[in-house]
Amino acid sequence: MESPVINTLHNLIDYDISKFVSAENELKMTLPKWISQANSFQLKTALQKYLEFVGQHLLRLEEFIDQEQISLLNVNNRIMQVLIQETEEELSHCSNAEVKDACLLARVQAINHFKICLYGTAAAFAKLLELNKNAEIFHEAEINEKHIDDRLSQLAEFEINLKAKSPIALP
Repeated sequence: MESPVINTLHNLIDYDISKFVSAENELKMTLPKWISQANSFQLKTALQKYLEFVGQHLLRLEEFIDQEQISLLNVNNRIMQVLIQETEEELSHCSNAEVKDACLLARVQAINHFKICLYGTAAAFAKLLELNKNAEIFHEAEINEKHIDDRLSQLAEFEINLKAKSPIALP
């Protein structure tokens, strides 16, 4: 595959869209496994909502790609892949359900923060270029990510981390 030439902000947004699709697809494939591994019903529910947002993001991106006739590049979002791999590795070392929930929540929140940065930056670029439809899609995704971040922060503070602090040890 020939390397893309990025010499305008518009080229950068088009390239980033390919990276977003890759990242969201990686997450869409992984979240169901993490939902099944979560011990807390509230965490499962929050992760299920996140999976729904990921699906919405993909649909909006695909609609936009079709409308704008953007050619998706066959690129992987290596940062998302590493974040997922790191989460899997860390979870494999957790032997206590409450601590595993705290680990999972923290790692998903790291992924979430990465995506807030991506979508926020893309929205700012699109707005600057007066690509209002793009800006709207990216801004909506950023808002969804912030919503999930708030929910995960509440869960961490009022449930998950408290349980992980003093886990019930079974013999």
